[in-house]
Amino acid sequence: MNASGAIIILNWNGADETLACLRSLAAQDLSDWQVIVVDNGSADDSVARVRSAFPAATLLATGQNLGYAGGNNVGIHHALGQGAAHLCILNNDVVLAAGALQAMLDVLVRHPDAGVVTPLVAQQGKPPLVWALGSRMEWRTGSVSRVAAGERIEAWQGRDEFAVEIASGAAMLVRRAVFEQIGLFDEAFFLYYEETDWCLRAQMAGHAIYAAPSAVAWHHVSAALGADSPVVDYYMLRNHLRLIDRHATGSGRARLWTRIVLRNLATIGAYTLKPPRVARRAHRNARLCALRDAFAGRWGKMGDDVEQCCQGVR
Repeated sequence: MNASGAIIILNWNGADETLACLRSLAAQDLSDWQVIVVDNGSADDSVARVRSAFPAATLLATGQNLGYAGGNNVGIHHALGQGAAHLCILNNDVVLAAGALQAMLDVLVRHPDAGVVTPLVAQQGKPPLVWALGSRMEWRTGSVSRVAAGERIEAWQGRDEFAVEIASGAAMLVRRAVFEQIGLFDEAFFLYYEETDWCLRAQMAGHAIYAAPSAVAWHHVSAALGADSPVVDYYMLRNHLRLIDRHATGSGRARLWTRIVLRNLATIGAYTLKPPRVARRAHRNARLCALRDAFAGRWGKMGDDVEQCCQGVR
């Protein structure tokens, strides 16, 4: 590679996944690239293990959990200060296939209008399937859907890059100029939808986003929170409303807010009416708190009261 850059990996209590991600970088040409690991206030032995196994990597310890947005911003700010021309943001549960970084950089070279490139994010299985080739915003419903999700990887092999609306937060390569123009991730999201918001802002500023099927990143979905965690319910609902508030306009904003709120009130009602043995009280409480905080404009990391609700304390 002939351009300086930085690879930013965010870790939170995930030493095994982070070390696997770092090992996969050996299959990339990293000449003139800096590897940055941001530890987001881990309570495990992540810092010691990363320092021992990869002493050449720059390790930045935040001392507290700043969320996806805040933690990555620490790494981005450092990389920009070091003069990085390109920044590659990776989830710690991603393993890059050989040559993936070069393939993404090649797309930026071929497309001067491109500000962001996202790889084919794949999930293990028999057969291996596409997890995402970028995402699209469905403005009629306000939902975000992953492009080509569930399709076979071989169906995309050999295909050229194509424009998408949203890059995957699991893996993206970004030109320095994009961050300089539109800023970093919005830390008010804390967790979930921050990359969607950022990508929509990038496009509004004139930076195209491309998905590159020739670059493959294997995604091992992190179990740090768990897909069925009430914490996920809270951030996904609250931040979905923030996203709509920021990017929908006119009567469309009110329509989507109403749609999302009514749908979740129905879910909350269903959770409440279920018998105790199958009740999902913590999930119900998390969604109630999310609606309350969205209407009140309470963003960022959840408060102690919400954390208690997510633990089932009422």
